[in-house]
Amino acid sequence: MADPMRIRAQAQGDKAVVRVLMSHEMETGQRKDASGKVIPAWHISEVTATHNGKPVLSAEWGPAVAKNPFLQFTIKGAKAGDKVAVTWKDNRGDTRTDEATVS
Repeated sequence: MADPMRIRAQAQGDKAVVRVLMSHEMETGQRKDASGKVIPAWHISEVTATHNGKPVLSAEWGPAVAKNPFLQFTIKGAKAGDKVAVTWKDNRGDTRTDEATVS
């Protein structure tokens, strides 16, 4: 299982700014190892976010996203104490969900 995401959600007036640091290798499938064999592709393919259980973000990613990707987005109508959950799924079927409280 992957390391936990680092999620920070901060209220700013009538919205919340959410910052997410995901821990993932994000292999493109184009690099070679020391013996010359191609390293298989392994990357996040889907990212979703919810605010108090309601979907607020859906994204499809590919192999061009950097290792340990950073994502930032804003949620209108969010306030301190609300819950924000972020989920990713990779092309091998692994998935990770983490949650934060808006501060």
